[in-house]
Amino acid sequence: MSDPLSVNTVLVPVDGSDESARAVDYGVTIAAEYDASIHVVYVVGEEVVRGIEAGRVSKEAVADEAGAFADRALSLAEEASVPANNSTAFGFSPTRKTRHPGSVILDTADEIDADFIVVPREGGAENTGDVLEKAAEYVLLYASQPVLSV
Repeated sequence: MSDPLSVNTVLVPVDGSDESARAVDYGVTIAAEYDASIHVVYVVGEEVVRGIEAGRVSKEAVADEAGAFADRALSLAEEASVPANNSTAFGFSPTRKTRHPGSVILDTADEIDADFIVVPREGGAENTGDVLEKAAEYVLLYASQPVLSV
């Protein structure tokens, strides 16, 4: 018989979409159930990274957007009495071909020693380019932690 699931840290990758906000809801619920903490990582997509590098997108504007989303997620966790923290990561690199949203999520999971991941699997019809929509399958295939895809 296997040991029951033990969860200490839940990782929730987000991209600012409605679907990632829903993933935060699930992540907070799971963390509350297991008396665990939650870590929200805002994954910046390829188009935005290229825009920053080309000077078309302000790094500060991206940081503000990521911060605002993280603040909402952290507030939700606080309401549920779940310890929470956050980070931001570029989900693309023009110099590292192996850097993509899926690898960033799994690298973050390893760095924070997450033992559960909640990842959005679909973007909304109007947001077909959402960053995490492209990463969900990769995370489901390669994560060593249990994954809930919502």
